[in-house]
Amino acid sequence: MAIEVFNRYESKYLLTDEQYENFYTDLLKYMELDAYNKKHEFYSISNLYFDTPQDSLIRASLSKPKYKEKLRLRAYGVPEENAKVYLEIKKKVFGLVNKRRTALKLDEAYEFVRTGKAPDLADYMNKQVVEEIKYFLRLYDLEPKVYLAYERKALFDKNSRDLRITFDTNIRSRRYDLKLEQGDYGEPLVKDGRWLMEVKAEKTVPMWLSQLLSEHGLYRTGFSKYGNEYRHLARTTNLNYQTERELLPGTDFNPSIEQEKTITERERVVYA
Repeated sequence: MAIEVFNRYESKYLLTDEQYENFYTDLLKYMELDAYNKKHEFYSISNLYFDTPQDSLIRASLSKPKYKEKLRLRAYGVPEENAKVYLEIKKKVFGLVNKRRTALKLDEAYEFVRTGKAPDLADYMNKQVVEEIKYFLRLYDLEPKVYLAYERKALFDKNSRDLRITFDTNIRSRRYDLKLEQGDYGEPLVKDGRWLMEVKAEKTVPMWLSQLLSEHGLYRTGFSKYGNEYRHLARTTNLNYQTERELLPGTDFNPSIEQEKTITERERVVYA
């Protein structure tokens, strides 16, 4: 959990309970659970996403640009007042995801985003990332917008740490009590309890994984936790929903109907 800077390609898949059970069983032939999941079935991740008062970052992201970026604060479990958390810049350029993060104490992170003034450097911080976040905060007038939490199970390739697969379940969100220490409650984002699987690879995926995805009939989706939370907000409030449709051409994602009717960007598995 301590990786601070990396680049990788990410592919996402929505699975039913049955698909998860079958695929996960076959996956264990090639992959192993990470150190924490060997002792605990899941670990809990909580995130606080920041955006402008006009939701500029998420609106730009939903327009499917070649480049997009966001800032979030992440904790593992519900942090205590002085706990270590991670402030992260996540960028995506032509499909390549770059994530840079630094450890901070919870109150340092809140104050950093609120004022744009970097905290005094400590040995647990990444100096370069602190400077990048400082610049990011000069570009945007940010405020906490949405809380997102979920339970995660993570696996690594037995032969290489370049490939990681995660399964997220019980994805929930709220737009009130926007403090990580307030608790990990929220409304379900995917109401029927589907699993979000993410394949994270520094290079191309191995042949065995391509074959396995094909055998199980699993196809990529453009599902974004923050993006879909915002789309739900647009449907249930007085936001201009026509604008959202223009930002997101194609069929709306609706997690309550069959998977094959919800995926807006399907791709047949291409062998690496």
